[in-house]
Amino acid sequence: MHLTVISSLDALCRQQACEAAAAANPRAVVVLHDLLENGLVIRRVFSQSILLERAETRLEHGCLSCTVRLDVVPTVERLLERGEQAVIIGLPPAVSSEAAIGALRRGLPRSVTVESAVLACAPDTLEDHIWDHHTLFESGFTPVPEDNRTPGEFLMGELSFNDTVLLAEPALVPVDPALRSRGIQLVRELAPHADVVADPREIRPGRHDYQDALGRTVPGSVRIPVAASASPFTTVTHRAERPLHPERFREALVSLAEGCCWLRGRLWIAAAPRCRIAIQGIGPRVWLENTGPWLADRDAGAASDPLDFVDAHLDWHPEHGDRCSVIAATGDGIDPAEIAGLLSACELTDAEMEAGFAGLPDPFELDHTPQQEGAQP
Repeated sequence: MHLTVISSLDALCRQQACEAAAAANPRAVVVLHDLLENGLVIRRVFSQSILLERAETRLEHGCLSCTVRLDVVPTVERLLERGEQAVIIGLPPAVSSEAAIGALRRGLPRSVTVESAVLACAPDTLEDHIWDHHTLFESGFTPVPEDNRTPGEFLMGELSFNDTVLLAEPALVPVDPALRSRGIQLVRELAPHADVVADPREIRPGRHDYQDALGRTVPGSVRIPVAASASPFTTVTHRAERPLHPERFREALVSLAEGCCWLRGRLWIAAAPRCRIAIQGIGPRVWLENTGPWLADRDAGAASDPLDFVDAHLDWHPEHGDRCSVIAATGDGIDPAEIAGLLSACELTDAEMEAGFAGLPDPFELDHTPQQEGAQP
């Protein structure tokens, strides 16, 4: 069985994408799931635009992961037993492809192949969604009040993990061509690995590589476009070899994040020198996460996920190992000199290096538990 998994922020984009994908693959069965209030899941199965099945299930824990595990996976398993060869899965809005494909891989036999993970996205609204400070629940994209992700967090996760972006254009209001063009340029800058297509016939089978996709979503990893484009959006990277002073970095953080659609990377902060700190900024929300020891600080033979240290092996320094700070900032009008100046000013001086790290303040509490920092640029 060959699967195409389609995720989306909203039901309109998903509906348009699934209908177009089905028209391009008339032999494929289309499976749509919707999670409503109070844990009600509605499942619909179509073949050649004909509704074959409609069922309602009430889940005890009405969460997104339960929807996938308890309904999406069993449905695909039944279709496999029935002999279906091609299935298009339209996930409930705001359900990530990573969660769904992980569950499908665990719950289905190896004879099932995920050909492509597709994000259905309206490019003219992408930038606004990235800067939306409301949660998915507050913005009406999910019925789960406990889901504290923002629309931008969901979209950035999908742009990182998925191999294809299918441009949608729900016919509710006329689309501004300039906004659409700008949104497409932003998609290409944020997801340089992805195919960006307007026609589902351009979706290439076999594009999905699960391990590569997971590697792109590891906290602290940095993936950037190979070459600069003529787009108004640019990605600036900067590397600092010395540890960062925690107070100076705290003061610089808002300026670093200001105007960035996406800020990401890993930090070597002197208040927690043995800890690899991941930084992630999506629109108005910025947070730091202690991901554990640097590879250079891990005990020999300690168990670890190789995906977590791909960048470590590429960036290994003969003295510092993988310890360093690497930041990538994507946005409109990002100034490379300003980013470099801000980060360089945070590095410890010669005198501070000689004095050692003891006694330095830890304003983020990074040496204890992961801490989210709600910077509002």
